[in-house]
Amino acid sequence: MNPLQRFSTRAEQYAGCRPSYPVEILDLLARECGLSANSVVADIGSGTGLSSKLFLDFGCEVFGVEPNPEMRRAGEAFLSAYPRFHSIAGQAESTSLPDASVDLVAAGQAFHWFDPPRARLEFRRILRGGGWIVLIWNERRVTDDPFLAGYEDLLHRHAPEYGKVDHRRIGPAELSSFFGDTNWRAATFDNAQLFDLEGLRGRVLSSSYTPPPGAPGHDAMMSDLAALFEATQKNGHITFAYETRVYWGAGS
Repeated sequence: MNPLQRFSTRAEQYAGCRPSYPVEILDLLARECGLSANSVVADIGSGTGLSSKLFLDFGCEVFGVEPNPEMRRAGEAFLSAYPRFHSIAGQAESTSLPDASVDLVAAGQAFHWFDPPRARLEFRRILRGGGWIVLIWNERRVTDDPFLAGYEDLLHRHAPEYGKVDHRRIGPAELSSFFGDTNWRAATFDNAQLFDLEGLRGRVLSSSYTPPPGAPGHDAMMSDLAALFEATQKNGHITFAYETRVYWGAGS
């Protein structure tokens, strides 16, 4: 499926069931990149607005650049109370933003869908001198925890595309190619969500690689998901644990 259309039918689940980002990221970016309430941020692949909200709550002006109409409308609704948010129909390789118009380019849960060389050129074009590029992912932990291990196994059994589009395929080699060999740094933060069964169902369906309702394999996946929940829940909930990874480097 075209990466620009993958989430067209999943905007509702994405908006309701994906995690936000730790606010500690803002302290890191203020210290390392000079982020302030006066900064202008381009949030590339802004989706339903989770990463944009992080910067808006800090006081920044944010241009959310999102190619998918359904995801973009969800973001506009979610951030309707923020006058400093501007929704832009564009993509990483062609944002439509003016030259040298932003202080920081951010991508939350999105860089693995970009064409990195073309995106790099576009980011350099829209960044002011001294600007920064920040890539952020909420990476689900894969451990021997009964639920987390079982969830990983469920995806391998029921989602054939999982290994092809999982953002974990972005590693040091890809980051060095994008930023330059020594021109980037990294930090990690703990993050988590607490789900009941209905929330867990929405979380699994928010992923573009899982079979949607009506597709082959959907019913079997959801049956196994319910069984996993019943086997691992505590007081009617499971913990969906993440490691939030942040990578940043100079834009020039």
